[in-house]
Amino acid sequence: MAIGAGFHANDNLINRYVQEDKVPWYKKRNLRMLYILMFPTCIGIEMTSGFDSSMMNGLQAVPTWDSFFGHPRSTILGLLSALYSLGSMCSLPFVPVVTDRFGRRKAIIFGSIVMIIGAALQTASQDFAMFVIARFLLGFGIPFAIVAASSMIGELAYPKERARIGSLFNASWFIGAIVAAGVTLGTFEMPTNWGWRIPSLLQVIPSALQMIFIWFLPESPRWLVSKGRGEEAYAILAKYHAEGDLNSEFVRLEFAEIETTLELEKEQAKGRWRDFIAAPGMRKRLLICSFLGLATQWSGNGLTSYYLARILDNVGIHDDRTKNLINLAMTCWGFVNGTTLALTVPKMRRRTAYMTCTILLLLIFTGWTVASAQYTMTASQAASRTVIAFIFLYSPAYNMGYNALTYTYLVELFPFHARAKGIAVFQWWGRAAGFFNQFVNPIGIQNAGWKYYISYCIFLLFEAVFVWFLFPETSNRSLEELAFLFEGEKIREEQQKRIEEEVQENRAPIPDNASDKESALHVEHSKI
Repeated sequence: MAIGAGFHANDNLINRYVQEDKVPWYKKRNLRMLYILMFPTCIGIEMTSGFDSSMMNGLQAVPTWDSFFGHPRSTILGLLSALYSLGSMCSLPFVPVVTDRFGRRKAIIFGSIVMIIGAALQTASQDFAMFVIARFLLGFGIPFAIVAASSMIGELAYPKERARIGSLFNASWFIGAIVAAGVTLGTFEMPTNWGWRIPSLLQVIPSALQMIFIWFLPESPRWLVSKGRGEEAYAILAKYHAEGDLNSEFVRLEFAEIETTLELEKEQAKGRWRDFIAAPGMRKRLLICSFLGLATQWSGNGLTSYYLARILDNVGIHDDRTKNLINLAMTCWGFVNGTTLALTVPKMRRRTAYMTCTILLLLIFTGWTVASAQYTMTASQAASRTVIAFIFLYSPAYNMGYNALTYTYLVELFPFHARAKGIAVFQWWGRAAGFFNQFVNPIGIQNAGWKYYISYCIFLLFEAVFVWFLFPETSNRSLEELAFLFEGEKIREEQQKRIEEEVQENRAPIPDNASDKESALHVEHSKI
């Protein structure tokens, strides 16, 4: 079937081609290699965040760390954890500039370099101030990598696997968390300062992997098209989405849709920050991504991510080894259910998944609060065990929506020209909420005990209401179909009209000497 034949405004051929493609990704050599390269360079970036939160959890039960920094509690402990988020907040205004101007790959490289410096300083810390500066640098570097990598995954992955690959992005958090929990469990009894320096040193590994493998990963085709480098973008699409076939009808259509949509986006907006409030559609996106930033941190996960040791103290568990074992078990459980949900939830409708997530979180956290209150009043061991059970139940409920879908949903929500800025706004609100949590949580836990959890129950109720009324459905559509989600039918009809014209005119930038599949490989490497 020729691409131009039977092309109508309401007929999306990309989805049809994808649905008819029955060959699994692992049987496609080039696509298989692309996904393998994506793991250390893009998908694995959140390993750094997972390692950090689990390490800070574990270090609180490492006696040498506790004594070296003067037994930090309450405000000081909150500051040590919160500096990671503060560093991120300070870097986020610059992240979209670097990501959009210099490309997704260079943004990942820059962020990785900063994080390697931060991890080295953290390992070599001689006093409280040096440790604080190191944590600030780690936080400063991570958003460059996160924003660029999450955009890269959505823009480079084959449409059939895009949602699932994007959902695995957050699942890698648990790999870093498991390693950190295991390392701190193994080093907490060491009598020297290497009991906490070894975990700090190992935090460099994810960034080092990114620096090693990023040179083998192609740039985002959409970014290349936006910079007038259409021939390189077409070669990359052909190599990885059609196994090198430069004459693929699917690639011709995909390229036409990308090029046309980016042209329309430039006509509609210039990609400036003021565009976020200038148009109703962008204001809706801004509201949703800001909410997601708050919800991913204010749903109670900050308690278990950074202050599990203090929570366990409040329900009568004081043994350091027991705390570290619970931390490791909970992290392993999170990895199992988080990865499983990342591979399955993207098949669900987005609104259904988020509604299920928020309602379950509300019910579980309410039970957690009641059980904590019961233990405080009666010192019941049954209530203590119930709290631990709810902590384990909380993990899959949270991962179903906020872990499995957040970056997938954000990439779908924003058009290309605003994608890096949109994810940066999400990150800013998330880091701001994280900073507040990390600074306030230890104070609240120490002074209010179980009563502090009530504030989370109230916010979780608000989350369910917000999702019900304001979340749009984005599943089973290409990124270009979603580019004008809120802009009305008129602009979408114009988009389809232009795509049809470009496809019929056959304006794909195929080199004159391209006659076989190897040409795609030659063009890509000769230009990038």
